[in-house]
Formats: sequence, structure tokens, C-alpha cells
Amino acid sequence: MTNSHPLYINGQWVTGTKTVTNINPSDLSDIIGEFDQASAEQTQQAISAAQSGFAQWSKSGLEQRYKILMAIGDELIARQDELGELLSREEGKPLAEGKGEVYRSGQFFHYYAAEVLRQIDERAESVRPGVEIDIRREPLGVVGVISPWNFPMATAVWKIAPALAFGNAVVFKPANLVPASAWALTEIISKQDLPAGTFNLVMGSGGETGETLISSPGVQAITFTGSLEVGRRVAAATVGNLVKCQLEMGSKNALIVLDDADLDLAVEAAFNGAYSGSGQKCTASSRLIVTDAVHDEFVSKLKARLEIAKVGHALEDGVQIGPIADKRQLESNLAWIERAKADGATLAYGGSRVEAENDGYYMAPTLFTGTTNTMAINRDEIFGPIACVIRVPDYETALATLNDTQYGLTAGIITNSLKIASDFKARAQTGCVMVNLPTAGTDYHVPFGGRKNSSFGPREQGQYAREFYTVVKTCYVRA
Repeated sequence: MTNSHPLYINGQWVTGTKTVTNINPSDLSDIIGEFDQASAEQTQQAISAAQSGFAQWSKSGLEQRYKILMAIGDELIARQDELGELLSREEGKPLAEGKGEVYRSGQFFHYYAAEVLRQIDERAESVRPGVEIDIRREPLGVVGVISPWNFPMATAVWKIAPALAFGNAVVFKPANLVPASAWALTEIISKQDLPAGTFNLVMGSGGETGETLISSPGVQAITFTGSLEVGRRVAAATVGNLVKCQLEMGSKNALIVLDDADLDLAVEAAFNGAYSGSGQKCTASSRLIVTDAVHDEFVSKLKARLEIAKVGHALEDGVQIGPIADKRQLESNLAWIERAKADGATLAYGGSRVEAENDGYYMAPTLFTGTTNTMAINRDEIFGPIACVIRVPDYETALATLNDTQYGLTAGIITNSLKIASDFKARAQTGCVMVNLPTAGTDYHVPFGGRKNSSFGPREQGQYAREFYTVVKTCYVRA
């Protein structure tokens, strides 16, 4: 990567109005690069370019789209080591996770390349003699993609790939904290034979670049992943222009551990769900709801697991928990720890910064016990390596506790009872349910999304994505 990274608008690399510095949270002396910022005017230029690009791309042949999406996926997978290292440098997740995210991003493009060739319309019989009906799906137009910092490539790709597959043009605004992965993805897409304006990259702040994108009448759809607070602002802005809106927002996921659970399995599920990616996942299990009979043993085993977890530089061998993404997030995590202690929670492990060889935003994985579901730390999304144990007497209480939240993204349970597992799948008020698995970790070919304040609009991923990225047209013909 060069040190200077321009915007990409209308098929050209364009200098922004200013730059931001991208810093490695594992080593604050490591400057990844300077990334240009788009002004409101440049963002509008990208939207106008996308309108022109859409006019051509929406009429492109299926094999043309298929080949382009396959080629993008091929290059991502071929460069997974290089780009995975870049991703881990800027976001802080361990190298294996960074490489895995890039590989998965390639799989998304391959999947939606195949979906291009599976676009088959429907036919229906009319109630009127001599009338034929066909129902077809058509692209929307310009799709604004706003992606988060915790999955700087994968979340962006699972929006961009279906948008392009179904014939839309894209204006992509990544999180300003992690522009390098977005820029690398754009560089790969820019090599393809796309009509100018079909894909645009506008790096910049939410207050200027983001606001311009979500408020523009030239955009037909906005897909956003981020906080509940910002998601509500996105929804409010799109209402004025009657723009289609898809939101993935906050979560407060729980993992239930029952009396009959395999505790070794439960501990690994809790560790992977709560602490992988430094807990910076919308699917992280920050509430651990454990029944009386196994509570003490589970806590003991989980503490032992945390004691051997290696915290350190994302690129270092054997590291399981990398740094927090930035200083502001680290300070927020530490403030939540003090709040939890003040509210009466017992600090069972961690709770402080970790000193390392490099100057970075390191934090010990943290576990609280003696918490209740009414405590603020169990009500609000934290987005850090912090989990709280809630002790309950039985399954029914556990399920009620799990559902007692404004969010509803993922839910997990560890049990050997088929009856309880079946009941849990039916009654957990979440969009995704995991049985004997961590709450974090989903497949790319099936729908993803939540309920309550976790999601709004059609599901993402798999064939369900076409509900958002296409519009239905019903055609009547009298022969």
C-alpha cells in the first residue's frame, strides 16, 4: 500500500479535501497510511456517478456480472494472507481471524456470482381468462452502503456483492476507523470491467459524508450496520425521501448454560462467543445465564480458560485476544467496568489494561459474577471483552432472562436435552439461535438478522438478500 489513499468516484481515483491517519491499535507507532476524506460535494458527485453507472450496469448480461463477481472473489481468496494481515493491523483482530474474514469475503462474491445465474422469475395464473401474469425482480438503482469497523471487509462485502449481483450501483462509505481494508477492496473492484460509476468509495465522517449519503434523493436504498442510536438517525433521514432502508444495529446476546450441559463445551462456547475478536462483535455473548447446579463449576472453568488466553499484538503467533480497536472504545470499556462494580457486580477476572511489548490498546478479558439482568451492564451493548454471569434457578427463568432485553440478534444454549433445545428454538426472541455453539459465528448462504431493536428491514445474506436489493414488478398480458 502507498501512504496516500484517494477516493474512488466515477471510475477514477480522486483526491479528497483532507486526510485521516490510520493507526495500528496493536502498535501505536505503526502508521498504516493516510486516507482521503470526501466532502459533501464529492459524495454527491459519487451519487450522480452511480446513477449513470446504474443505467449501464442494470442492463448488463448475466454472464458479465457472473464473471466480474467471480474474479473479485478469486482475487480476495488468492490474497487472503496479505489482506488478512492488513485487516488485522488496522482493526486488531488476531491474524487467523483477519485472514478468515478476507477468505469469507471472497466466498460472498462467489456465492452472489452464482446467484446472478439463478435469477428466475415467477409465473402466475390470472383469475381472468386470456390474461397471462409474470412476476419479475428488477434492480433498485443506487445503493448506499455504510459498514462498521469491527468487520471492515466482510460486512461491507455481504452488502456490496448482492447489490452488484442484482444490477445496482454502489456508493460505499466505510467506517473511518478502518479505511485500509475498504480501500484494498476498492482497488480490487476497480480492476474489473465495470461501467464508470457502478462502484464508488467515499471515505469520510458520518456527520458529513454519511449524512449526505443517507439524505440524498438520488439514492434508492441505504444498508447500514452500526449502533442503534445511529441506525435510528439513518432511518429518520431515509423516511423523508421514502428510501428503502436496511439496518443491523445493537445487541445484548445471551448464552444459557443448563444443569445437563457439557461444561467443557460450554466454556469454549462462552470464551469464543464473548472474547474472540476482543468481544467486538454484534453476535458476542456478553450475558452468560447459568443455572444453580453448575454455576460455580462453570465460573471456575471459565476463569481457568481466561487465565491461559494470550492477549497481545494481532500479528503475533498464538494470540487469541488482540487489542481494542481504538482509545475511545478502550476508555468506554474501562468505564463500564467501574460502573458494574459500583452497581454491585463482583469482578471475577480481568478488569484492567494489559501491558505489552508494544504500546497498544490492550485489555484483559473480563468476567463479572453476581450480576442481575437489571444492571446497566446487562442492558446496554458494551462491545468489548466483557461478559457477565447471571445466576438462575432453572430453564424457564433462564429463557425469560434471555428474552428480557430491547435487542434480539442471537441467542445460545448449551444442553443435552433435545426437548429443551427444540423449545428454545421456538421461544428465543432472536433472529439467530445457536444450540451447543457460540453465539458468534454464522454462515454466508442463509439469512442473517435480528428482532426488536437489533434489526430493521429485510434480512441480509443468502437468497433473502434479494428482498432488499430488488423491486418486484407484476406484469399482466392479454394474448
